[in-house]
Amino acid sequence: MADIPSHHIIYGTLTDFITGEEIVDTDDERIRQELGRFLVHSLGYDKTDLEPRHTIETLFAGQFVISTIDFIVSVSGKRFMILRYGPGSLVTRERPALAAARVLDSSVQLPITVVTNGQDAEILDTYTGKVLLQGLDSIPSKAAAASLIKTLQFLPLTDSGKKERELRVLNAFDVEVCCAGGPCALPGAKEG
Repeated sequence: MADIPSHHIIYGTLTDFITGEEIVDTDDERIRQELGRFLVHSLGYDKTDLEPRHTIETLFAGQFVISTIDFIVSVSGKRFMILRYGPGSLVTRERPALAAARVLDSSVQLPITVVTNGQDAEILDTYTGKVLLQGLDSIPSKAAAASLIKTLQFLPLTDSGKKERELRVLNAFDVEVCCAGGPCALPGAKEG
């Protein structure tokens, strides 16, 4: 185990299933790797359809936060869905995930938001915030997404006030405070 101060147990490094990069091995990262395998092996996505570990940086009231979107999912080269992982209750993960899907792309909001704890999932309508489906098996497969994408709306977020509010939501929900009272980022590492 690495001797680096963190609230995550670090087992060393592992090779990312999607990118082949060497990343920090934590319990959360192991679940993210399983989700990547699930998207590829069970739901039929190609690795090239998945963008792992995309980040959004925010700074409000002196609080700098890096929010991570675990997977951005595309079909036929068009981004349409994000997937965010977090342990515990799904309902507490909904609001920041919706905010991320709304501000991720500067030209359009991604219409489908998925929150998961690795055992369960909620598929949300990004525009309304309503839960459409529940369960990991309800995440659209690549085949289903090819049909679904034709019916989805890709609306821009034109209200700059709403965009700032969504960024503030990310900043507030995603701040990581360690038991020692400070941020938990590992210098130079892609922490899980």
